[in-house]
Amino acid sequence: MQALPSMFRAVGVAPFQSAHPVRRGVLRPLARIRYQLIGGLLIAVVLPAMLRGQYELRPSFGSLENSVLGTAIAVVLGLYIIRRILPLPGVQATSFVLPAFVAVYGGVAVALLLLRFDYSRFQLLASFMLAVPWFWFVTAIERRYKRPLLAVLPVGNNEKLTMLKQADWLLIEKPDELPLSASGVVADLRADMAPEWERLLATCALKGLPVYHSKHVIESLTGRVEIEHLSENSLGSLLPSSVYLKFKRFGDTLAALLALPFILLVGGVAALLIKLEDRGPIFFRQPRMGHHGEAFSIFKFRTMHVNASNGSQFTESDDPRITRIGRVLRRYRIDELPQVINILRGEMSWIGPRPESLPLSEQYEAQIPFYSYRHIVRPGISGWAQVQQGWAAELKDVTGKLHYDFFYIKHFSPWLDVLITARTIRTMLTGFGAR
Repeated sequence: MQALPSMFRAVGVAPFQSAHPVRRGVLRPLARIRYQLIGGLLIAVVLPAMLRGQYELRPSFGSLENSVLGTAIAVVLGLYIIRRILPLPGVQATSFVLPAFVAVYGGVAVALLLLRFDYSRFQLLASFMLAVPWFWFVTAIERRYKRPLLAVLPVGNNEKLTMLKQADWLLIEKPDELPLSASGVVADLRADMAPEWERLLATCALKGLPVYHSKHVIESLTGRVEIEHLSENSLGSLLPSSVYLKFKRFGDTLAALLALPFILLVGGVAALLIKLEDRGPIFFRQPRMGHHGEAFSIFKFRTMHVNASNGSQFTESDDPRITRIGRVLRRYRIDELPQVINILRGEMSWIGPRPESLPLSEQYEAQIPFYSYRHIVRPGISGWAQVQQGWAAELKDVTGKLHYDFFYIKHFSPWLDVLITARTIRTMLTGFGAR
């Protein structure tokens, strides 16, 4: 009854992929993966190959063969990346089409160069320029036709569930009503329910209608793990993948080394401006709680006046202690760039729960159950809580932030890291959540 589709098991969030039964139209078939892939191969691979002979006077068979194979691989990989990110909470799939295909086509071009295979620049460029609008179009169509309609049993507390706007809700009033028009059935499977409601759930499962636990649905739609009723047994489901932990550490180091030239350039300008403003120190160091609860010193560009350490440990909006240059650095997260040192030292990651200062960490641990569990993964420069909620200092806000941290740990995966990276770039451009 609680069995979920394969994508839910693979990615870790409810995949609500069944189309809303009321929405019909001639474009509805494009919401299916097979038609998206077939159309992408025809438009972005076959069509450029047919036009290539007219564009190039002396086309080489070898370059044509390599280019067609390379663009076909790029189309398949691009669609695969989008499909893996699509089930994550709050994803606007269309916004990931361009970066996904930039990455895969760039990778294919680099591979062809390194392997010294002949290839057609026209085939690669034309294929890319056709693939992006096609997959942007079909993902927009899918978003329209595959909004879930979920039937809810009147058992337990479902008020919070039906208030969520990410799905349409159908309340079942009688246990003899079989909601075959719905994409799935949601129930509080831990609540005491009458035998007739249990028989209804069993019937739904036999009819092939997915049955979801309400707690999992709320988690999947909001990107938060409820922690108020966690038990020791619940923590077992929050263990991050040990394989990805090792892979992520290698990827963090490699990305830090590749980003060093850019960081040194931007950081050099920031350091010069900080020094010119008040002649004080360029860097700020502070003990933070890190991986496995071990303290470390975090590096940041100094954004406050030299004597600001005597004030409150919380940063307020329009805090007078922040310098003029510091306000700009904070808004666009440039002050975080020196933390590449912490990444290279293995103390931090690019993506993870944000590390708190030692006094705050001790205070939160004493007041919030299971707070220390967030230290099971390396802290990050950016994280799921930062891009979802922004800055937090009050206890109630920190508790809400912890809901997001636990979601990140539970669904620890490269796809969630890709989503956070994309939203971090948006945050840097907009200044969301800065103080």
